[in-house]
Amino acid sequence: MQLEIIVPVIMGCALLWWVSRGMNWTTRLVVTAVTLVVIVAVVLYERSGFRP
Repeated sequence: MQLEIIVPVIMGCALLWWVSRGMNWTTRLVVTAVTLVVIVAVVLYERSGFRP
């Protein structure tokens, strides 16, 4: 894996851990899945070259 993928994922996981301390496990899993999808979408968008 390349560093540009690993760093956002680790940062996202750390932020999720900090924010989700008061949530139940179902909510944590949903928030984690949505966050990882957003991270992957941003990385794919940056690599696609469609940016102006």
